[in-house]
Amino acid sequence: MRRVADTWVWSIFCRMYPFPEGRHQHRRHLKPHQRNAMRIGLVLQPFSEQSLQLAAQLGATDVVAGMPAGDFDELVRLKSRVEDAGLSLSVIEGLMSIDEVVLGDGGRDACIKEFQQGLRKMGAAGIPTLCYNFMVWRPGVGVVRTSYTTRERGGSWVSSFDADLLAQAPEIPGATIEEERVWENLEYFLKAVIPVAEEAGVKLAMHPDDPPMSLRGQARIMSTPDNFERLVNLVKSPSNGLTFCQGCFSEMGADIPATIRRFADDIHFVHFRDVQGQVPKFSESWHDNGKTDMLSAMQAYADVGFSGVMRPDHAPFLHGAGDDGEPTGYTMTGKIFAVGYMHGLREAALKDAS
Repeated sequence: MRRVADTWVWSIFCRMYPFPEGRHQHRRHLKPHQRNAMRIGLVLQPFSEQSLQLAAQLGATDVVAGMPAGDFDELVRLKSRVEDAGLSLSVIEGLMSIDEVVLGDGGRDACIKEFQQGLRKMGAAGIPTLCYNFMVWRPGVGVVRTSYTTRERGGSWVSSFDADLLAQAPEIPGATIEEERVWENLEYFLKAVIPVAEEAGVKLAMHPDDPPMSLRGQARIMSTPDNFERLVNLVKSPSNGLTFCQGCFSEMGADIPATIRRFADDIHFVHFRDVQGQVPKFSESWHDNGKTDMLSAMQAYADVGFSGVMRPDHAPFLHGAGDDGEPTGYTMTGKIFAVGYMHGLREAALKDAS
């Protein structure tokens, strides 16, 4: 009965807010002062026609997606599907696992060749930005949380992290590595892939470690603003930059507007999110309910001339209010509020900058 009711509500919603027809129709809805400014994108969960339609109706202009399995034609079809919905596919998040590279294992050169080929595919398809990270992805490491059901506003669920709860956790077999060795492996990797990225016209945007601290025997180096400065200086190139994940930099204890200005031209992609607290203990928040002055952050992007994609990240799970699936921060309902909030902040910031 609930599924029937949800379908009926959705059909009424679609009649009230018609779906834009044809490719890039979203640009018609941008005001003149918005057309060369930061663009709002969305990860779609699930990736479906309904989610594409919702993204367009919310005023998003871009879709952020993972690299599809298969040959180049799969990527072309994905891009065409997004563009046929009136949106742009301009960011790939998660090209492939590079654990062998992070750890310096014997298979790293084969891994790098596969990564290079992925960059060439992106360039040939006209997708200009890759969000990636330098974390090992195995059970117990990667993006780590100690709860996905911490209560936030109105009983909504958010994720949280408390390092004390992992203090006695054993090291992860095969994932232990010291900090300077990770730096050596990162430099080796960048020197191999940045020239290919430049040739392909793709910008690499390094995402911070989340949480930004070493865990269970694995040194995690993308964990401070100074380390990101070291990253961009390892191989100086317009293709070597960062994903400015506001939540992660806030977890580091960084001043968000000041850090945006610090990196300015090196920011290729933005995760717009916030937290309460910082490592070793923090929790996600509604986008307007964390510790960051989000208007000042948006004004900083306007001041440095950021014109790339920013997407809401880690939206609360609206338990009992329509969200289905696992409460990992990627369901769509909580993003509806986030996108509206981002539109308002962007409007205010651009008016102040004009």
